[in-house]
Amino acid sequence: QVQLVESGGGLVQAGGSLRLSCAASESIFLIHTMAWYRQVPGKQREWVAVITSGGSTNYADSVKGRFTISRDNAKNTVYLQMNSLKSGDTGVYYCYGDLTTDGRRRDYWGQGTQVTVSS
Repeated sequence: QVQLVESGGGLVQAGGSLRLSCAASESIFLIHTMAWYRQVPGKQREWVAVITSGGSTNYADSVKGRFTISRDNAKNTVYLQMNSLKSGDTGVYYCYGDLTTDGRRRDYWGQGTQVTVSS
């Protein structure tokens, strides 16, 4: 079964940048959408950014203008470039994929990567 593996999280000072990566463990027949979510303890997971199969992107208001989602289809990888980070961006970031593999369309989630922004 396909796995989504995130990387790139870490500790950064406010105003700094990080780039998250999410790689699929094997070739994907069809990518419908891929997205990033984040979650902090005690709160619901919130949507951050999405990229569609056609390459359209959209962002939560809280990150618009600071974060950029992109993908490399050849590498089955999606990225989240995060600039001008704020303490409020701290959380566990999860990669999500609406993918068709082995003839079935399913939702996939990565294991999460911690992002900590120090003020």
